[in-house]
Amino acid sequence: MTGIDEHTERFLHLRPLLFTIVYEILGSATESDDVLQDSYLRWRNVDLATVRDTKSYLAQLVTRQALNALRVSAGRREEYVGPWLPEPLLLADGDASADVVLTESVSMGMLVVLETLTPAERAVFVLRDVFGFDYAEIASATGQSIDAVHQMARRARNHVQARRKRFGPVDTTRTAAVTERFMSAATTGDMEGLLAILAPDITWTTDSGGKVTALRDLVMVGAERVGAILMAVFRYARQRPDVRIEAVNCNSQPALACYIGDNLEAVLVFEIADDKIVNGYGIRNPDKLAALDIPRVISRTAGPRP
Repeated sequence: MTGIDEHTERFLHLRPLLFTIVYEILGSATESDDVLQDSYLRWRNVDLATVRDTKSYLAQLVTRQALNALRVSAGRREEYVGPWLPEPLLLADGDASADVVLTESVSMGMLVVLETLTPAERAVFVLRDVFGFDYAEIASATGQSIDAVHQMARRARNHVQARRKRFGPVDTTRTAAVTERFMSAATTGDMEGLLAILAPDITWTTDSGGKVTALRDLVMVGAERVGAILMAVFRYARQRPDVRIEAVNCNSQPALACYIGDNLEAVLVFEIADDKIVNGYGIRNPDKLAALDIPRVISRTAGPRP
């Protein structure tokens, strides 16, 4: 492409893949943008004649930078007020469900599970189980021995499978239908209809970061309890003419964006299995909503040449 040098062309060709790697390691689109910018500046100083595999080289580069960013932010997360949820991601194409592995790997539920791994385990899991890099490449990216990477991959995989075993491939038609039923019940005050689509053991988690008014109980369990709170929220919304709620696709999952006037106040993400909402995530921290209007391209493969 005219006007783009070789360094930039190679980086842009792989950027969707690189962004996806970093986002799955960090759980933050904003921080991922920073990591990619820093990685690109480092990449520009690389002698291309020494690079045998651009995809492998850049994946290792951004992984190292992501791990550095994760270590820097560790203190902030320990001091975080209330539950910490990943930053929601608005997808440019609206749906990545054609790639089952990609869809699951960026889901809010998966990202929440990945938060329970160590930084190194998280990077190993993402690079191996999601992107299929070999153990030598992962060892180089994480600064671990190949034997240690094998052990971490097995430990991380078992950890994730134990917590994600109830979930399978996403059927977008059925999840859309459940979301529509949710909206119909919630906006009309149909508690019976709402309870019919909430799993009995549903867990609802709210992330406000202590920066905005939120529910007193930031983690709630049980259909009746969650249903009562959601009904109260939607009842309040019906009384406010300046409130609007729009259906969106966040992290390859059905979600609702809640606005007061032009201000985005919350994003509600639903995790659906067997036609029931089994987990709900309410992101209210304004810092995590600031970049939601930027559509993101995610991928497990290289993009088209610019």
